[in-house]
Amino acid sequence: MVDDAVPPPVRVELLGPLGLVVDGSAVDVRGPKRRAVLAILAFAAGRTVPVGHLVDALWPAEAPSSGRSALQAHISRIRRHLGLASERLQAVADGYRLDLSAHELDVVEARNLLAEARGRMGDDPAGALDLLRKSHGLWRGPLLADLTDITDIATSVEECRQLHRDVTDTLIHCAIDAGQSAGVVGLATSWRSVDPLREPSVLLAMRVLAATGQSSEALAIGRRFRTQLADEMGLDPSPALAELERGIAGGGAGPPAGRSGSPRVPRSRLIGRDRQVAELELLLGRERLVTLVGPGGVGKTSVAMEIAANGSEVTVLLLAPLSDPAAIPHALAEALNVNVIRGDVVNACAAVIGDREQLVIVDNCEHLLDAARDVIVTLLDACPRLTIFATSRESLGLAEEFVSRLTPLPLPSGSSGGLAVPSVELFVDRGRRVRPDFEPTASQLETVSEIVSRLDGMPLAIELAAGRLSTFTLTDLRDRLDRSLDLLGGGRRTGDVRHRTLRSTIEWSYDLLEPDEQLMFRRLTVFADGIDLAAAEQLSQNLGLHADPGAILARLVDASVVNVDFTGGTARYRILETIRAFGIDRLTAENEKAAAEDLLLDWAIECSRDIGAGLMTDREPEADAALRRELGNLRVAWRLARRRGSMDAAVWIVNALFDAISYRDLIELRGWAQELADDPGLLAHPGAPIAFGVAAEATYHGGDHQRAVELSQIGLGCATNPSQTWTCLAALAVTALARGDHPQVIEYCLAAEKVTPRPAEPLGVAALAATYSGDIEQAQIFNTRGRAGANFPSMVAWNEYVTGEIENFAGNGLTAEEHYLRAIDLARSTGATFLIGISTVGLLTVRSRSGRIREALGGYLEVVDYFARTGNWTHLWAALRNLADLLDDLGDRRIAAMLHAAADQAPDAPAHDRSPTPGVVVPGRTTLLDVARTAIEQQLR
Repeated sequence: MVDDAVPPPVRVELLGPLGLVVDGSAVDVRGPKRRAVLAILAFAAGRTVPVGHLVDALWPAEAPSSGRSALQAHISRIRRHLGLASERLQAVADGYRLDLSAHELDVVEARNLLAEARGRMGDDPAGALDLLRKSHGLWRGPLLADLTDITDIATSVEECRQLHRDVTDTLIHCAIDAGQSAGVVGLATSWRSVDPLREPSVLLAMRVLAATGQSSEALAIGRRFRTQLADEMGLDPSPALAELERGIAGGGAGPPAGRSGSPRVPRSRLIGRDRQVAELELLLGRERLVTLVGPGGVGKTSVAMEIAANGSEVTVLLLAPLSDPAAIPHALAEALNVNVIRGDVVNACAAVIGDREQLVIVDNCEHLLDAARDVIVTLLDACPRLTIFATSRESLGLAEEFVSRLTPLPLPSGSSGGLAVPSVELFVDRGRRVRPDFEPTASQLETVSEIVSRLDGMPLAIELAAGRLSTFTLTDLRDRLDRSLDLLGGGRRTGDVRHRTLRSTIEWSYDLLEPDEQLMFRRLTVFADGIDLAAAEQLSQNLGLHADPGAILARLVDASVVNVDFTGGTARYRILETIRAFGIDRLTAENEKAAAEDLLLDWAIECSRDIGAGLMTDREPEADAALRRELGNLRVAWRLARRRGSMDAAVWIVNALFDAISYRDLIELRGWAQELADDPGLLAHPGAPIAFGVAAEATYHGGDHQRAVELSQIGLGCATNPSQTWTCLAALAVTALARGDHPQVIEYCLAAEKVTPRPAEPLGVAALAATYSGDIEQAQIFNTRGRAGANFPSMVAWNEYVTGEIENFAGNGLTAEEHYLRAIDLARSTGATFLIGISTVGLLTVRSRSGRIREALGGYLEVVDYFARTGNWTHLWAALRNLADLLDDLGDRRIAAMLHAAADQAPDAPAHDRSPTPGVVVPGRTTLLDVARTAIEQQLR
């Protein structure tokens, strides 16, 4: 028997030709498009890749009209390649993700080995060297040579090449430190020949040769490099070469390459920023001014100090301790060790730098932005070979500036967790500084994952939280994070007041904003999941702000108190949770919280109405996307409405989202409707009849048919006119259909047809009742009448599904399959997942009867998991009965009898005309599903 809880291992190899290994066996993935899809999903390392992004990557010029269908075909083939591990390739919203652990993806494994080795080099160079050799051995040849015409892959391949350079450089450097230079002579010399003008590889080769007694060869390499660099590039080498040559000539191996003259080192090990540091160092090689921007506490200074430690000619100018703009030139002179007695200080500093190659790091510019900008412009104009790396919470606004944004550390997601996640690794590393015995168990690592996620991956917040392990247990710390702004205080007592508490770090940015900007920021904080530009403009209008809302948003983004996300082609403005907590505190302090919450509820009502109306038009796909995009904010508004006792807001939100509750398997929304129906205050509200019907529909999907009938009857009882009864009649019809009371179904449906805004729905249910009772001709009459009222995509899909059922029961399998497939395609385009599920069940019966047994069995695996995941046992029982019939035909009569007997005994199973099977032992539902899955797997072998 197959244990579904332990899927076979998978490995994707990207550091060479594309490779896929499933359960220890190599799988041949054919076709460049399919291989590209697999590579892009693997490079995403567990993140969701939107469908549109994949289509654009595969067809960059212009996607064919069948692009999405072609992509779906490639996805299906990749799932087949994955075999029993096909669940690793998951459909998520409008995208796909490939779920791989760190050791199942060679790129991630190589990066993690490098990070671990760097952490051990100081104390255990031999152990670090073993890790680096293992990392270096993961490269198997030219990287994805047949796929680099795809821009996404070419970009990722370049990142892999940079990683290869980092691994190789570190391996050679570590071998020297471990006294094992002889083992890397060949590697060092061949590595230098790959790029003869790359100074770090030249210096490493010289050090290795000198350490193995080949000083003359080492010095000869240095001379050739100096000459070649001058002839081909017109450049001089860095002072590090001359210092190394002096060391070798004096009988030693010289100082570590690239480290001489470094003015500072990071105060603690930098975690999770290797990629960003490498990218910034590449940028600094080609850009004269690079500004690293990001919110306070994201780690800009730490990254800057890491770059300073890696360089040779670096000057660091710290602006955080300064409050007077006039002090900047003097601080620069001090950093350059220039004593200016009289005259212009900045010009004197520029004269000292002259035409030398030098990197100047200007840290924390935001509070002295104008003065810092003036000094930087003067230096760049006067010093042609100077490079400046600035950090700030907003850009300098200079034409020659290259702006790079530093985001929070990656967070745990899905099965990805543990110390391989940088945010978790940072917490554990800093926690060990206050509790050296801190070795978290697997369950404790889950708590750490929750802590760092609630802190948005912000390094400062994580470090402060980890420091509190000196006082709290992990659980105590997690439970008190709602007070994080004050809990995470009392840190370093330095002259930089921003580092004393998390609150003061954020306040620093807030105080730099103009009053209108501060007001907009405060009001945005009630939107837990951000807002789009249109909502922000409406908010600005409601607040009576005079400035352009777009300009205010741009300023908030520039000041790094608001993040902007362009995923999906639209701008979404979000605030990190720790910053949002500060804004909510400010709302309270300014006596604005009630007014801000009022606006949130008004927005939620209007948003729900717009979405609900849009779901019943040809704009349904856009409305579905808006619903899923705004669900986080609607959730906050719902809980606020319930906490305040705002019956108006709760009723209008639920009533507007009936279509979402019926067809979209958003379990949370169904829970809202049921919660509202349990509130005694609902009976007095004018929207109660619709609301009770919505709750009845939600309860039907949950399998409690009797309660669904009760709620419908309550709704009918408080209706004051027929137009308020349609949701109750709809719920009564489907519950009667589940009971097999077909005449009652038709009666309810014909009554609903007269009052509903969506007549295709009740007429379709009536057609199903006629079909299941054997009256195909009447079913076709109802369904044809319903087709005329199918005026939006999911209703067209519903009509196609009903047509498929009629044709299926009439014995026209091929015609039924066409209608089922059209229903599935339409429903998928609109997010109507429930319609996909029920149409798939019908489709599988056709495929079973037509002899396509493997297709049917594979489909049953998916549909059983789908209905189990959504909790819709009524339809799951129908699928299990159909599966039982198939298993019985295949000879597995014991399992078939068990599935039928379980459905016979289940109160939420739809009525069935077969005789109960006596004497069959029925297990619990979880076990029953495991038995069904195992039976399918055995048949597929």
